[in-house]
Amino acid sequence: MSKVTKAQFVANMAEATGLSKKDVNGFFETMSTFVYKEVKKSGECLVPGFGKLVKAKRKAREGRNPATGETIKIPAKTVVKFRLAKAVKDAVL
Repeated sequence: MSKVTKAQFVANMAEATGLSKKDVNGFFETMSTFVYKEVKKSGECLVPGFGKLVKAKRKAREGRNPATGETIKIPAKTVVKFRLAKAVKDAVL
C-alpha cells in the first residue's frame, strides 16, 4: 500500500476539477489556515464531508518510563482530536 504525497493529491485534484495545481494548492493552504484559526478560537471546526477537529483537555496522570520502569507524572495538556464523519466511516468501512 503506497501513501499519496501532497504533490500527487494536488495533481489529482487539479485534474478532477480542471483548476491549475497552483489554484488547488492555494485552496488547501487557505483551508488549512482557516481550520487552524477556527479550532484555536472556538475549540472546534467542522470539515464538511470529513469530520470535526476538536480541542480537548487531558488531565494530569501517572505514567511509566518504559526504559527504567520509573513512575513519572505526565502534566495536564490540551490536545487536538479528529472525529470522523459518519459518511466517511460508512464509505471506508
